Amino acid sequence: MDRSVNLLDLALGFDEPSPLRGKVVLIEDCVETSGSFVLHQMMKRVLSPHSSDALIFLAFARPFSHYDRVLRKLGCNLSTQKTNNRLVFVDMLMMKCSDGDDNVSGVAKLFREIQGTVRKLGNVTNRNITVMVDDMSLLEIAATNSNSDHVLDFLHYCHTLTCESNCSLVTLNHEDIYSSMERPAYLLQMVCLADIVIKAEPLASGLANDVHGQLTVVNKGMISSKSGKGSSRNKLQNFQFRIKENGIEYFYPGCSRS
Repeated sequence: MDRSVNLLDLALGFDEPSPLRGKVVLIEDCVETSGSFVLHQMMKRVLSPHSSDALIFLAFARPFSHYDRVLRKLGCNLSTQKTNNRLVFVDMLMMKCSDGDDNVSGVAKLFREIQGTVRKLGNVTNRNITVMVDDMSLLEIAATNSNSDHVLDFLHYCHTLTCESNCSLVTLNHEDIYSSMERPAYLLQMVCLADIVIKAEPLASGLANDVHGQLTVVNKGMISSKSGKGSSRNKLQNFQFRIKENGIEYFYPGCSRS
């Protein structure tokens, strides 16, 4: 495993092989503080050259070129990963769904495609497969015109993969877009199903030149160690971050290096 782990890696257990196997991870952000960088870092870790793990990425937010450009700065070539059959990138930007029963069949069809891809990728021994969605709020808009029932169905479909195929499920959602309305059922269910919740927020003390925000990582369960025994991690960890050109620096409050 890559030894250059940081505080977020440690909070997620990336000092061990495939720490998120069979787990659900929810990343929540807000307008003031985007959590996309967390998704990017997790993509890099899943596609590490030190593992054989694979990634199925559902992109509702941006085209492949965007992620490829960002990950190259982090030292990961997505084009190469696609060629090596470790990355399956599903461009959902052009997805169009109509109202009515077609939505249900569209969501079911998408899941069947993911399910088939999981089977194909799973022919490598000890390979963990991660399904990432960027992001759930755009999936709701694309699939159901703000009717979250079908998104809830899709979420349950994907959750079966964590149980039946031991996959990981990682989703990004913008928490504050629902501040003036009741949170949709799929998001409440996502919070309930998540083994790990990562929140990206602005600093409580306000803006700072050398600190761009803070992360709170809530780990609801145990993480398996190499010995096969469950190792207890801090259930709640909080640290700050600074976004740089070629990466992210994480540090505990008061420990920033200018």
